[in-house]
Order: sequence, then structure tokens, then C-alpha cells
Amino acid sequence: MRLERHQATGIGLLLIHIIAIAAFFPVFFSWSAVLVALILYNVTGIGISLCYHRTLAHRGLRLRTPLEYVAVICGTLALQGGPIEWVSTHRKHHAFSDGDDDPHTMSRGFLWAHCAWLFRRNASMCTPDDVRHYAPDLISVPFYRWVDRNALTLQLALAIALYAFGGWSWVIWGIFARLVVCYHITWAINSVAHMVGYRTFKTTDLSTNCWWLALLSWGEGWHNNHHAFPFSARFGLRWFELDPAWLICRFLRLVHLAHEIKIPSREMLERLRDSALQPKKARTQPAKI
Repeated sequence: MRLERHQATGIGLLLIHIIAIAAFFPVFFSWSAVLVALILYNVTGIGISLCYHRTLAHRGLRLRTPLEYVAVICGTLALQGGPIEWVSTHRKHHAFSDGDDDPHTMSRGFLWAHCAWLFRRNASMCTPDDVRHYAPDLISVPFYRWVDRNALTLQLALAIALYAFGGWSWVIWGIFARLVVCYHITWAINSVAHMVGYRTFKTTDLSTNCWWLALLSWGEGWHNNHHAFPFSARFGLRWFELDPAWLICRFLRLVHLAHEIKIPSREMLERLRDSALQPKKARTQPAKI
């Protein structure tokens, strides 16, 4: 009997979580493995936040092509899908945020938004037609199509490299423990950041700003800000809203590796903060820096 996609995903996630438990066994513990896991956690997480999300999904900035391709590989190693799959799902989420057609809508509860949408039957998941509709710009690039087809192969290659340099300890921590932590922080953006925190801007969804989640997710926890201005490369929009991925954007601009960086203008910020939802044209004229 052939497994359906959501069933295969559920089995895979379950196995990753079970194997990650081995990280607590003394035989698999080493400080070098913990360090490798921390480094890979941040490298792959930045790949998701900076490249998959801000660069590809929303075009909040442009990266020089060689850097973008390297960052795409880093994001793919977070094992959340290839760039085409990830971007199409995310763009559909924004199109129907917290509505019935949102793949991980909060209207079905915390558990659904957090992770159940991945392994239970989900009519809102992107179909091949949806992928063509939401990500035609990525489908047209051969490199992205190749990465989408080889996401698991790239993860296997990383596992082989970790085993060669550090044995099973590095594999357990650098692959399985890292993935579990990264998964739940990423999933918390879909669940916690649509339930807990404060709202600075008026949006039609349930998005919130959650400071502690932002610290763990390279700035992704400033989620209400992001839903108010999806085009913005900057998510932390006030001085106390620390946004590590934004700091990286600024550095990349300084060394001429990033350009066309978009942020909301002062007028746009005040308009959405102080009054009811504005016409779309009020939010589609970002400032560029």
C-alpha cells in the first residue's frame, strides 16, 4: 500500500523526533557535537529566515546570485522542503492567513497550526496547480528545481560529512537534535506567534509580536509586523525589536552583496498603526535603501 504524502511526512517527523532522543544518551554526547549543532542551527535557520523567507518568498531584498544559491542550500538543510515547495506554501499562507484556505490556519487550533497540518489530511496544502500559481518565478530557475528534487539527498550528504568528521555523536546532534529544535521554533511562528504577544498593527489575521520567539528565530517572531508589511526585509520595526536577520541584511548591503532592500515608509507605519486597514496601494510602495 502506497503512503499518502501527509502519512509519509508524519512517519518521517516521528522518526526524527525518536532518534533525537539519543542526544540525551551519554555515549552520544560531546561538546564538539553540541557546538556543531549550534552552528548548523544558526546557519540553516538564517538560510530559512534571510533567504527562503525575506529574499525568495517576499522579495524584500535581492542577494547576489552566488550568495543566494549558497543561502538556498543552507535553508534546504533545515529540511522544511525545497525553496519552491516552501515559498509556494508560505505565499498561500499570506493569501489566506488564518482563513479556511490557509495551510496552517489558527482557526483549527494551536496543534493544527503548530504541526498537525503537516501530517494530517489537509485540503489546503499546495497542489501542483497551487505551486505553479504561487511560485512561477522560482519554477523558472533550474537551480531551484534541482534543489527541490534533492532536498533529502543534500541532508544525507550533510549526515555523511558529519559522520566522517565526528562520528555518530555529530550525526545525532548535528542532524536529528538540530532538526527537532529548528522545527518547533519554526512551527511556533505559525502557532505561538498567532496567539501570544502584542499587536502593533491592524491586520486581518491573528499575528502577534512575540519577543522571546524573535530571539530564538532570527527575528521571525516579530510576526505582526511581518504580516502588516510582508514586503519588508526588516521585521523588528522598533528600536527594541531585535532582528538578527535584518542586521545581516544591513551588513550584506554594506559589502555590496545585497540590494533592493525594502522597508515600510514612516507614513505607511503610522497609517496602519493608527487607523483601520488601508487600501492595498498604501502598503505596496515601500521605501528602498
